[in-house]
Amino acid sequence: MDVRPQLIDALSALRDRVAAVRLPLPLPGAERARQTRAELLAQLDDYLLPRLKAPEAPLLAVIGGSTGAGKSTLVNSLVGCRVSEAGVLRPTTRTPVLVCHPDDHHWFADVRVLPELIRVWLPPGRGVGADGIEEVGVGRARGAARELRIETAMSLPRGLALLDAPDIDSLVERNRVLAAELVCAADVWVMVTTASRYADAVPWHMLRTAKEYDASLVSVLDRVPHQVVGEVSRQYAALMTRAGLGDVPRFTIPELPESAGGGSGLLPTSAVAPLRAWLAHRAQDPAARQQAVGRTAAGVMDSLNVRMPALAGAVAQQYAAAVRLTGAVEEAYEKEADRIRRRLRNGAVLAGDARTRWRGYPLDSSAGEVLEALVESLVALIQCAVAAADEKIRTAWRQDPAAAAFRFERGGGESGPRDDAGRENGSRSGSGRGSGGWGPAEDAEGRIAVVVRRWRRVVEELAEEEVGRLDRSVAPDPETVAALLAAALLGGRRARSAGEQLAERIGAQGALRLRDKGGALLTSYLDQVLRVERERRLAPLDALDIAPEPQAELIAALSVLQKERRQR
Repeated sequence: MDVRPQLIDALSALRDRVAAVRLPLPLPGAERARQTRAELLAQLDDYLLPRLKAPEAPLLAVIGGSTGAGKSTLVNSLVGCRVSEAGVLRPTTRTPVLVCHPDDHHWFADVRVLPELIRVWLPPGRGVGADGIEEVGVGRARGAARELRIETAMSLPRGLALLDAPDIDSLVERNRVLAAELVCAADVWVMVTTASRYADAVPWHMLRTAKEYDASLVSVLDRVPHQVVGEVSRQYAALMTRAGLGDVPRFTIPELPESAGGGSGLLPTSAVAPLRAWLAHRAQDPAARQQAVGRTAAGVMDSLNVRMPALAGAVAQQYAAAVRLTGAVEEAYEKEADRIRRRLRNGAVLAGDARTRWRGYPLDSSAGEVLEALVESLVALIQCAVAAADEKIRTAWRQDPAAAAFRFERGGGESGPRDDAGRENGSRSGSGRGSGGWGPAEDAEGRIAVVVRRWRRVVEELAEEEVGRLDRSVAPDPETVAALLAAALLGGRRARSAGEQLAERIGAQGALRLRDKGGALLTSYLDQVLRVERERRLAPLDALDIAPEPQAELIAALSVLQKERRQR
């Protein structure tokens, strides 16, 4: 095996790049890409890196298969004593059991392989009972969901460990996930099926996966009735050959009294002797061991040449979708910002009550009433623009599959993604969740009103400052100057007289100076309020942290690994 430090470093860097991948948007193919990411992390963390770092570690054979296939009975029979619970209740194997020779115990007591599983084992002299599992040393409380029970048996040859995995088709999802992870940690995959279920889809999926990875694979056809053992074996062999697995070693175990009635007994030694001899040979013969371990490790690394580009492609699709959704938000707000500016030039704010107040000024309306009416009209104009932008965004996002991650609420609200986050921060789930949301429409109205009234206060301060500069015994009322300035800025052509009146009261230069300052502030505050609303619409998407760099980093890490392998 190639165990050069440079290769291990390249694999470690590639592992980190895979762990950094996030695929939160529900695009076509995203779920499969998430599974690929989880499988890659499982194989790198649980098998490939530990194996390359410790090539002399015992050979690990994982016994996997469907519900009721007799995996635990097979493990017990291979060991020669009862180490794994077997029974008619399903699922039987909830906590995976690893059995090794006592001299090999130290290889598995730490977290060299399967680092996410807490080690539990029985103290010496204790038998296996219904609730006999006791935790020793590191770990959480007993009964934790992800445990690995360690057993030792003198009957097993040194250099060989057997792992009884949960059912690959368990009704309990966490058992299925754990079973897949355990198989990924194997030097040898031992797939167990029965005479009644050898054509089922689930075991064949695992067999094809093993073929895809070119893993060292063994197939066990269990519980075959004596009357049909020849016919069933021939049919199963034909199916294996048709699937390109004709060279996979096959072992047939007949149906025996010990394999029925809950499977509490051990199969006769003769029934499992061929399989036991095959496994022992792979563990003890250096050439056979090298062939088994080297084939699985090389197969996993070869599979990276296909799986890594596929994962990088999925990452690129996520980023393209994020750019697309972001573009819809930015385009909608840019258009509404342009529309607001056009309407301001056309005097759209001077409408309704604001127009009535302006026409009645100064006989029927005071300067304060005019200013208040203009502010209210400006608030309404911006609110309408924001609502229009939000509707454009909703229309665009509803037509995009990527936006299915977001839940739209009545009244202009929208929350973060609906799909589960799973385990984050380098874990194997990697789906991700945004935080926050748009919030109710009334919240936006309140924010807009606050910003506009803040602009009004600044306008009033500018008016007071300009009036204070006047060298006159009778200066105009600052509120009047503020109202005229607001009318001149917001009324467009409809309020041309406001500018003239402002110049009469504070002079042409003062009026021009005020209009320049007030206009700049108006533009700044409008940009601010629209930017805040736009950013709030983008916040759930931004929280997903979808960036373009992971795609390039994945391909770069793969290139480095390929270069190291070529240099061997």
